[in-house]
Amino acid sequence: MPAGKHILLIIGGGIAAFKSLDLIRRLRERGATVTPVLTRAAEEFVTPLSVSALTAARVYRDLFDLTDEAEMGHIELSRAADLIVVAPATADLMAKMAGGHANDLASTLLLATDKRVQIAPSMNVRMWDHPATQRNLATLQSDGVLVVGPDEGDMACGEYGPGRMAEVPAIIDAVDRALSDGPLNGKHVLVTSGPTHEPIDPVRYIANRSSGSQGTAIATALRDLGARVSFVTGPADVEPPTGVDVIRVETAAQMQDAVTAALPAGAAVFAAAVADWRVTSASNSKIKKTKDGLPTLSFAENPDILAGVSALREGRPQLVVGFAAETDDVIKNATAKRKRKGCDWIVANDVSPETGIMGGAENDVTLITADGSEDWPRMGKSQVAQKLAAAIADALG
Repeated sequence: MPAGKHILLIIGGGIAAFKSLDLIRRLRERGATVTPVLTRAAEEFVTPLSVSALTAARVYRDLFDLTDEAEMGHIELSRAADLIVVAPATADLMAKMAGGHANDLASTLLLATDKRVQIAPSMNVRMWDHPATQRNLATLQSDGVLVVGPDEGDMACGEYGPGRMAEVPAIIDAVDRALSDGPLNGKHVLVTSGPTHEPIDPVRYIANRSSGSQGTAIATALRDLGARVSFVTGPADVEPPTGVDVIRVETAAQMQDAVTAALPAGAAVFAAAVADWRVTSASNSKIKKTKDGLPTLSFAENPDILAGVSALREGRPQLVVGFAAETDDVIKNATAKRKRKGCDWIVANDVSPETGIMGGAENDVTLITADGSEDWPRMGKSQVAQKLAAAIADALG
């Protein structure tokens, strides 16, 4: 984080407000100036005195402070910052932001600002999963609000699931990216990753050997260039990166729904190894061995997510990138796939067992575009991701 940056920190009224104290300390250690704003509810969890002591600054609490308002104080507060961070961002605060409400100091600041806003949501899992919260989240993201977290874990209320505020190091990383001058700042990029699991019965499924490591590396590289990344991942072997919007899915149909919900985007990278087929009538009970012979399974084709997005007339990303994992005639098959799917680029690689690429740490790819093909040397998957992210940044301008 560049030293001397000014952070306006809005602390919402949730149990995670205690993390804001450590966040203040870490931001100041990195050379930032922190101006704190407490909602009335936040004062139930942290005291103005403790916040003031850590920030070495006055705590702002009341919209109707006559001295400040005579000088249009809330306008100045909202525009003097380099970045506004809301942590924790409660369901109520998110709803106010999405609805454009301005009935207290925090919501007025957020409506009056012309600077970037980053939120760290924190709430009960049922509140997070509620359709109203998800609608508000989608509205905020479409408005350009940056989102970090929430994490999945134990709740103060005793439940388990998504809704825990992101840990302080993840928030700091997100602040660093928001304040960077990356070429993808302000851009939204969609990335799919990992395999899909198509159920046969409750304990068996059809899958493939994809680890999700290449898609995860791509999401990380795009994030590091400043992009807001929607990361739709199947059941991968690797954890998703911090600082991206993670949407976990199991099946191809779920991945298609998640991709549709995440659009629009400036670019979409389809690195997931989506199963081509699904069982048409998966059993609700475990299929038992019988003396009558093997069970009979019938199959249907899964949705073609890459082709569907490439064919969109409205809301199509400016750049659509597919992947072609081949074992024979790699360039020929991948070139044909690019034309058949209608995408702009195809990243082709040879995943024959002897290459060690599928599930391995390295990749050996060829980038195929309408203008031809470009062979990249074999390198680590993180390096492939960085090279691809840089090419995407150039293409998006």
